[in-house]
Amino acid sequence: MARDNYTFTSESVSEGHPDKVCDRISDAILDAFLGEEPEARVAAETFATTNRVVIGGEVGLRDQAKLTEYMGRIDEIARACIRDIGYEQEKFHWKTCEITNLLHEQSAHIAQGVNASDNKDEGAGDQGIMFGYATTETPALMPAPIQYAHAILRRLAEVRKSGQEPALGPDAKSQLSVVYEGGKPVRVSSVVLSTQHLDEDLTSDDIRAIVSPYIHEVLPDGWLTAETEWHVNPTGKFVIGGPDGDAGLTGRKIIVDTYGGAAPHGGGAFSGKDPTKVDRSAAYAARYLAKNVVAAGMADRCTIQLSYAIGVSKPLSIYADTHGTGEVEPAAIEKALSRVMDLSPRGIRQHLQLNKPIYQRTAAYGHFGREPDADGGFSWERTDLVEALKRAI
Repeated sequence: MARDNYTFTSESVSEGHPDKVCDRISDAILDAFLGEEPEARVAAETFATTNRVVIGGEVGLRDQAKLTEYMGRIDEIARACIRDIGYEQEKFHWKTCEITNLLHEQSAHIAQGVNASDNKDEGAGDQGIMFGYATTETPALMPAPIQYAHAILRRLAEVRKSGQEPALGPDAKSQLSVVYEGGKPVRVSSVVLSTQHLDEDLTSDDIRAIVSPYIHEVLPDGWLTAETEWHVNPTGKFVIGGPDGDAGLTGRKIIVDTYGGAAPHGGGAFSGKDPTKVDRSAAYAARYLAKNVVAAGMADRCTIQLSYAIGVSKPLSIYADTHGTGEVEPAAIEKALSRVMDLSPRGIRQHLQLNKPIYQRTAAYGHFGREPDADGGFSWERTDLVEALKRAI
């Protein structure tokens, strides 16, 4: 039986975290190519360290001769990302850091397995397993610890960038331990926050005084109590941040990107990958399906797993788990899911309108639990399948 009373912890990292700087650059490059060619195939990886950014990976275009032309934009794209995040440090500055671009043409052998042809539909870009999850414990149907850990850092980024809190730097990490009673989140037992600060004379107590009002602002009323433990900049000073303090790499924050450890993860990262890569698109589809199952009242919690083989269009398996909270049998949900949505790579892309430059915005503060955007961003957060699912059961 599932436990009803426990404490669960999740962490988030800010857009200035070294790994998130790399995710941002990779997704900005992806958006640039998709903006030019919606069917572009992109796998962009970024590495960042002191005063240096290295970009590598593969790009497939209909006209590969255009690749050289587009390559001239990569330096500008990377610098724009670093500038927007806010890095103007002596040893990591958007103007002066060295950027090396090693992107090259996509392997023809991968392309032949993925591309559609006269005798086969478009196949998955890789083998793998992908998970989606939803729960009624927050309005966004997300686990509370990760949803509010993200919310803290997003709010701090807003007041930093607006100039309201000029002492804060771009690099930060948050962590919340949430107490559950009767299976519901009721309070926070501990808050951990480490945030870069630009004034070397500030103490941990000074930083807590700055950030505490914003943490109270974003958490539900009553969740912070006299018993809540606070650990703000527990190591003391945090002046050297970002890639100068610690190297960054695309794809290293997959649990931050998803459910904070409250649900399984298939292992594949998202950022820098175009939506033919099911690591990304099928994970979005699985979240979309799980969220609609919960929004339809079929369960309080739902995990969906999809699996694929490279070059094969149909998913190899569809699995649903309602964790003992279901009003409908999981087997019936599994059958209904395949009726209401085409889960081939092309079907996912068309249904969720993924061939758009909508990915840079996903690079920080989670790919899930966000509001759908008018231009199609976060389309996988819609709950427009509810009625179709009810009819399909």
